[in-house]
Amino acid sequence: MRFRFKIALFIIIALVILYFTSPMLTYNWLLDIILYGKMNFVSGVSVMFSITAIGVAFIIFLENRNPARTLTWIVALAIFPVFGFFFYLLFGQSYRKKRIYKKKSIIDEHVYQLYKRKNPVDVSDLAEKNDKLDYLLKVGLTQGNIGLSRNTKTQVLTNGTETFPAILEELKKAKHHIHMEFYIVRDDDIGTQIKDILIEKAKQGVEVRFLYDGVGSWQLSKTYKNDLIEAGVQIVPFSPVKIPILNDTINYRNHRKIVVIDGQVGFVGGLNIGDEYLGKDEYYGKWRDTHLKLVGEAVQSLQVIFLQDWFYMTNEIIKGPVYFQITDLPEFYSEGVVQIVAGGPDNKHDVIKQLFFAMITNARKNICIMTPYFVPDDDLLTALKVAANAGVKVQILVPDRPDKKIVFHASRSYFPELLDAGVEIYEYKQGFLHGKILMADDEVASIGTANMDMRSFHLNFEITAFLYLEQSIERLAADFQDDLKNSRQIKYTDFLKRPMYLRIFESLSRLLAPLL
Repeated sequence: MRFRFKIALFIIIALVILYFTSPMLTYNWLLDIILYGKMNFVSGVSVMFSITAIGVAFIIFLENRNPARTLTWIVALAIFPVFGFFFYLLFGQSYRKKRIYKKKSIIDEHVYQLYKRKNPVDVSDLAEKNDKLDYLLKVGLTQGNIGLSRNTKTQVLTNGTETFPAILEELKKAKHHIHMEFYIVRDDDIGTQIKDILIEKAKQGVEVRFLYDGVGSWQLSKTYKNDLIEAGVQIVPFSPVKIPILNDTINYRNHRKIVVIDGQVGFVGGLNIGDEYLGKDEYYGKWRDTHLKLVGEAVQSLQVIFLQDWFYMTNEIIKGPVYFQITDLPEFYSEGVVQIVAGGPDNKHDVIKQLFFAMITNARKNICIMTPYFVPDDDLLTALKVAANAGVKVQILVPDRPDKKIVFHASRSYFPELLDAGVEIYEYKQGFLHGKILMADDEVASIGTANMDMRSFHLNFEITAFLYLEQSIERLAADFQDDLKNSRQIKYTDFLKRPMYLRIFESLSRLLAPLL
């Protein structure tokens, strides 16, 4: 009854709005029904789509979303009432996001309470030495809902040539369980190597749980999945989509990349499973990416996030101290701090974006950003310009070739105002740049799956490791400087000379960016 009432109210409101906006159309439509008991087909279709477009626009207005997104959707519906409506069904329904993922937020909190540490990590010594770091740690703690880790060894893995051998080596050592979660999984050479190890381990009695995104890995063959299932691997799609237009979750994808082995070793970063991430794709060429290996306490945070996602899709709670007991803890006490932060449509705080914002606004010397997709919102855009105007050295590294043309050109629409503020922007020339890195003052860094764009901040399930005073930051900084040597700096005066058709396409792409 409640659902029918909502539908009836929606139609009445839409009709009233339609009457005041198009009185003649409404009058002719009603007159046809009264006099002839039917209506003209063309008029009927026109009225129905007008009602739908006006009704959707009204819903968008009531959602109180970002004004730019609201205006963009209303313009799209006005110009393309038919296509705009279907596009909205696929990508625009933020009111559904709250309803769909309310359950997941409750589940995540339940799992978190099951496994959270009884004794929080003490970071008071770091806070006393560094006021800025104290502020960032507090932001991460209050917004991230996952504790800090100190006794953790981190190792930066540059490109697939370092990452995949390290993952394969650790998978072969697994004794009790393997937990994996990826956005894209390919049935190719590297995908087969990983599959064969998982099959071997499952036959040895190792528990293997594998989550893959239902859209990102929609091309993954049935043979690949069946081979794993037959060997005893539990492989589950995250939010599978059968009928796109009628599916509530198509726009909210699991972009996370997680590997946890025996609760001892973990991996997180930008690389999916596929040969292109080893530079074997002819178009992309060299694939520039970064991953992170963790050993120690921070692996427990990766484990919690994986188990939250697993419970959401399977209703299975994985219990037992063996999943969280670090038996072979390295004999060292890290001087720095690691925090693993999960973001997604079930998180009301946009926690990863808030931490990025805090890092940028607190930087005093330098900010280094590496991202394949640069579509910042107003908050981050302003923060970057203010930092540059204040004398902070801001360097942004992006690809020189697109894999998503609209996002690629939307990124370039932001360049003039950033360059004018003194931001240095570089295009990577040796292949495709896919790493997701943010560093500030050589003291704080993030590495993970989140891009510097609105999709990562508001739509995708992401995971990012934030490093505070960790030695790995030195390696990230050194790699970044090497990448700049293989890049071309964009000069403000030269960029202003680009053709008019590119400027127009960039502006159109930027207009569409809030919808994507």
